[in-house]
Parts: sequence; structure tokens; C-alpha cells
Amino acid sequence: MAHKLTPFISAEEIRNRVNEMGGEIARAYDDDAPLICVCVLKGAFLFFSDLIRSIDREVQVDFVRLASYGAATARGEDIVFSKDMEVSVDGKHVLIIEDIVDTGHSMDFLLHVLKKRNPKSLKICALIDKHERREIDVTVDFPGFDIPSGFIVGYGLDYAERYRELDAIYELATDSGE
Repeated sequence: MAHKLTPFISAEEIRNRVNEMGGEIARAYDDDAPLICVCVLKGAFLFFSDLIRSIDREVQVDFVRLASYGAATARGEDIVFSKDMEVSVDGKHVLIIEDIVDTGHSMDFLLHVLKKRNPKSLKICALIDKHERREIDVTVDFPGFDIPSGFIVGYGLDYAERYRELDAIYELATDSGE
């Protein structure tokens, strides 16, 4: 199957926006409480590494990976951790860093789990916010780019584990019109 990649967001635009976001995040967390930045694997890893280096404040890092399984009867029931966090978030600021938030199901699951762990605050940062596709009311506190539609790849975002390594974001089209 042939894929067509159309430039959508350049590497320079990403770099500039990530630097702006780092400043926004540093200003939002102006107290002495620890800030734990949580990378949602796999898609957010490039964005995460660039973003945490642009935050002018000490941060701790951790990682989660969510997985779905198809036997559940309700959509929200099919999300589980395939990798959970290793540090305690009790009394600390927690910033979830995700590549893309669209329907909101995964973020809603993660927010509910982490709220039970008693963080001082809990916010979401996403490179791509597809808020028009929300099925669950989830707010991205630090959005990178608002995109209403289209299938995108690059800068960590993939299609069947391909294209994550690209330094820019592209809209993907296949020869079958997918």
C-alpha cells in the first residue's frame, strides 16, 4: 500500500511551539512543589524529550504506556497499563505529556487513575489537540497545535509503527483513501 505524506507542520514550527510551551509550563508551576512530567509512550517520546529540556525549572520524569484490549463491553473499560509509573505523585504536581488527544478516552482513564494517587495538581500537555473529536470531556491544559481532522504522522506519531522518526508532522493518505 502506497502512502502519500503531505507536509503539515514543519520542524521549525514544532521547535518554536515546544519552546513557547516550555515557558508556559514553567510559569504555571511557580511554587516549590516537585513537578513530575509523565510521558505517555510510545508516541510522545520525541515531544517529551524536547519539551522537558525547554522547561526552565527542575522536573522529575516518569513514563506510562496504555494498552487496549478488545473484549470489554464498554469503551472505557478496555484501557489498562502495560507500563505504570515508578515514582510516587503524592503531593506533587503531575503533568501528563501526550502526543495527541482526540476522543479523550485514554486521558480520562489516566486522569482517574492518577487522581486516586493524591497529586497536588494534575494537568495535560499534548502536542496535538483534536478537541473537535472529543467524546469525553477532557481539557488539554497546554495544547501545542489544534487540529480539527486528518490523519497525521511524524515527530513520534505513527501509522502501523512507521514514520515516528520524522522531524516534522505530515498528513498521511493511502492509495486506498484511508
